[in-house]
Amino acid sequence: MHPGPLNLITDVAGLRVGNAQDAGINSGTTVLTADAPFACSYAVLGGAPGTRETDLLEPDKSAPGVDALVLSGGSAFGLAAAQGVMDALHAAGRGFAVYSARVPLVPAAILFDLLNGGHKNWSENPYPALGRAALAAADHRFAIGSAGAGMGAQTAMHKGGLGSASIVLDGGITVGALVAVNPLGSVTTPSGRHFWAEPFEIDKEFGDLGPDPARGLQALPDSRKSASMAALGNTTIGIVATDALLDKAQLKRMAVASHDGIARAIVPAHSPHDGDLVFAASTGAVPLTAPPQQLTQIGHAAALCLSRAIARAVWEATPMPGDLLPTLRQELGLI
Repeated sequence: MHPGPLNLITDVAGLRVGNAQDAGINSGTTVLTADAPFACSYAVLGGAPGTRETDLLEPDKSAPGVDALVLSGGSAFGLAAAQGVMDALHAAGRGFAVYSARVPLVPAAILFDLLNGGHKNWSENPYPALGRAALAAADHRFAIGSAGAGMGAQTAMHKGGLGSASIVLDGGITVGALVAVNPLGSVTTPSGRHFWAEPFEIDKEFGDLGPDPARGLQALPDSRKSASMAALGNTTIGIVATDALLDKAQLKRMAVASHDGIARAIVPAHSPHDGDLVFAASTGAVPLTAPPQQLTQIGHAAALCLSRAIARAVWEATPMPGDLLPTLRQELGLI
């Protein structure tokens, strides 16, 4: 296994990602789309999710595919970003055909960043416009770190962000992950100087900080995030994707397996105050030749990509005026 050429979810051919953010409100939106509808399912393991149009992703539901997926800040306000994406797709003639009508299908998930220091006293919900802008910016290359849905994200100890990573399996199947990291838990070990995801790092992609030299069970430090704001402002939301031809039931299993990547990279994870959710998407370009074994490999690769993407999100975060928490690089004296 090795990363794709960009080490981004867009190494899955046909996928594009766009970001839009507003420094004034310290929040943003990220959109994943493709030129044609793609199969999708999802799994929620957090106790406080915020979602739109997720019921149609269950394997027993009739919708064959979706036109875009939205990850957004803004808590419930951020769900409106999907409306902006939907309106833009409709204007472009995209959508599920119902006789003469077309209805774009745009599932969405949000994280809570309303208490991160940005100005939230808007007179008009800014997220529909951010959704439109993110869709318009969608491309194969996109920024990670303090961008899009990760703009105002925070972890327990450091500034969070937007991350992505990819893996090409030995048989040629590509798997990728995209994640906005805003958890109750910490992405770094109790020392604050090493990633929980360190065992899965490839090619120094998140700083080559090495393993924490401390051994055995250690008490977690008090959360800086909880000290600076309400402890309820959390959630890690992501997308894992592949070019393997998977149906919605198989994608459901991929989404469930990928949550292991959250649990390996964030401690604690899946708390009552996190809305941890992962969408799983397939472009269907590569048929499976050995479905049971390959589906297991794809789920494992999705978890690995998600762990790496979480660490990359924090590693690539950049400081901005008004931040309530330091970036990891600031704390390490690297910037």
